[in-house]
Order: sequence, then structure tokens, then C-alpha cells
Amino acid sequence: MFSYKHSVTLDVSKCKGCTNCIKRCPTEAIRVRDGHAVIKEDKCIDCGECIRLCPYQAKKPTYDKFEDFAHYKYKIALPAPALYGQFDELDEVDYILTALLECGFDDVYEVSKAAEIITEHTRRYMKKDGLPKPVISSACPAIVRLISLRFPCLVENLLPIMPPIEYAARQARKEALAAHPELKDEDICVLFISPCPAKISYIKNPIGVGKSAVTGGLAISDLYFKIRSKRKHIEIPKTLSSTGIIGLNWAGSGGEATSTLLDKYLAADGIENCIKVLDEIENGTFGDLEFVELNACIGGCVGGTLNVENPFIAKARLRSLRKYLPISGNHVTESEALSQDIFYDVEIVNNGAERLSEDRATAIAKMVEIEEIYRTLPHLDCGSCGAPNCHALAEDIVRNNAKMSDCLIRLREEQKKN
Repeated sequence: MFSYKHSVTLDVSKCKGCTNCIKRCPTEAIRVRDGHAVIKEDKCIDCGECIRLCPYQAKKPTYDKFEDFAHYKYKIALPAPALYGQFDELDEVDYILTALLECGFDDVYEVSKAAEIITEHTRRYMKKDGLPKPVISSACPAIVRLISLRFPCLVENLLPIMPPIEYAARQARKEALAAHPELKDEDICVLFISPCPAKISYIKNPIGVGKSAVTGGLAISDLYFKIRSKRKHIEIPKTLSSTGIIGLNWAGSGGEATSTLLDKYLAADGIENCIKVLDEIENGTFGDLEFVELNACIGGCVGGTLNVENPFIAKARLRSLRKYLPISGNHVTESEALSQDIFYDVEIVNNGAERLSEDRATAIAKMVEIEEIYRTLPHLDCGSCGAPNCHALAEDIVRNNAKMSDCLIRLREEQKKN
């Protein structure tokens, strides 16, 4: 039984049944039935593209509220690097970190700090022999789920190192328990301040780990005005940040790839561009590449739908902010080289795509039937049937989720003949 907890939901009362979302969903997870959209949970990757495109705001993200964690004794904030790009006239990251403490958090642990440590481990991992090339970054949960659903043969190319959000949460808990021996692990909540719904979904459905060390996910947009209000009254911030240029660069597309110091790398952003790149990798076109960084959102994490600022403006602010920072504020000693603690401990598999049939012969027969039905359709991909394209409609018909009469073009032609 499918059990994936999504962070993208549909408000049926606002949906007008237009075709904006079905045409742009990267995994064909949306249909229009009975006058409104229907999200197929087994195919949704929570990329947030439908949230960005819906003119009626019928698609919306779900996330936790800070008030939901009031019963915890010790609250740790994990600010994403993209958070810093949301504020204008920001000279130091410490102003935002201090403002988070003023908002009610007991401690902060920068995800950008964890990103710098993951970067060094990635460099060392890339020196290993026999790696399936190109190695594909696993930092974007939407891309990882996209690969597991649409490009399962590329799962072995995914970087098997946990994303910075997970490493940051584990280190934050470890440091809190060391500094406060009176606390127990269950007394601590670690809250990630997220730029996108995909990372909220990661917390609910961990990828590569049995259980995430992150307790919950808050939206940048939900905390933005509160942080902004607190920041106005801070004259001298606490010295809390230990992040360098590399850590801040992870907020934008290409930041992770360039920090690997490899020559043969590729960085792409925007879900449609990422799909094109994955198609080329699957076809063997990019045989000489070593590392590929893919971000579902345009511009990288600064383009997430839970942000408040234009991604290009946010990226420009981050460029200005890193001007006087060191290259990296965090390093891994030789003795910590490729510790098993940084690797995934759970295999990434296809985690939800519905099969045509469990029986191979039946599945092949249904595939043949889909192609036969597809040949009879107009191939206009107009979306008026409620499916994103004619091939998707043919598959829906074979699955008994649609009828031939749903194709309005074909229905009109038959009426003319009669």
C-alpha cells in the first residue's frame, strides 16, 4: 500500500479545472476529473511546480508551525542558506541567526556549515575508483524522487552521502546533548527552515536514512516577517555564524558542483531542464562528465516556493553577503575521511510508481494495448481530456481511470461522421 506523506496539497474549492498544472507537472501526477484537479500521490515528487503555476492558488504547500513544538524543552533552528538572501541591506549572517534566537529558538545550527563539511567529504568520495559516472548530487529531494520514479537505472549514480539538512540535524543534536547533559534526545526538537516543499517532504519521508534527525519543517515565508521584525531591534548581533563562501553558494544553482573543484561537471536548475539532462545521461550522451548537480527550482534553493523574494534578487544579495567571508569556515580532518556516518544507510529504490501489473506477461500486454490506443488518438496533447498528453490518456484508459469518450477531439470527429 502506498504511504508517502506529501507536502503539496489541493484545495478543491479553489480549483477551476484548468490545464495549467497538468501540462507542466514533470511526473504526470495530475489529472482533471469532474471539473477539478486530482493529484496522483504515487507520482507526485513535491517539486512545487504546480504551486508556482496555479493561477487560482488551488495548490498549496503544507508545513509545520513553530507553535506546534512549544512542549519541547530545547529548540534548535536549522536555517537554510537561502534564508539569508530574503533580507535586504544585510551585512552579516549573524543578524539573522540572532533574530532566530529572539524568535524563541534556544540554539541555531547553520545548514550552510554542514554543506561545507559535506562538500569536503564529496571531494574525497569522488577520488574513489570504479564510481558510476557521472555522480549525481542527492541534495535536492525532488530530484532524488524524480530519479527513483522516472529514471530508476540512474539510482546507482546518486551520491550516497546524506544531504546537509540531515548532517546538520545530527550534529546539532550531538552538540546540544554535550552542552546540556540534563537534556535527553526526546527533549530536543530540530526545526529546518525550508525554502521548498520537497525538503518538508524529506523530513516526513527520509531518503537514504531510516529516520531523519529533523523533527519538523517550517516555511521561510511563515517566519520571514517575524525574523524581519526582530532584526530591526538588534544593534550588535551575537557571533554565531561560522560559514564561508562555499556554504552560502549552496543556496544557488552550481554552488555545490563548483565546490567539488572538478573540471568536468554540470549544473542545471528548473525541473524541465533537469529532466532533459537526465534523459541525456540515461542515453549516454554525457559520458565524460564526473559530477552533475540538479535543482528542481529555478535558480536553485533560492527559487523555492516557500521563499518570499525573487530568486535572482536573493542570489545577488547572497553574492554581496559573501564578499568578506573566507572560502570555507569548516574543514574535515584527515582522520575523519569518509566516515561511515555520512553515508546513506538505507537503499534508495522506486518508492511509489504504480505498475501496470505485477505479472510480467500481463504488463507487457497492457503496454501493447496502450500503444494501440495511442495510435488512434489525435496526438495533439491538448489536455482537454484531463490528462497531460495523449499517451497519458491511453495509459489511463488501460488502467480504467478514463474512457475513449474523454478525448473531445476524437468524440467530435465521430459525431461529424455520424
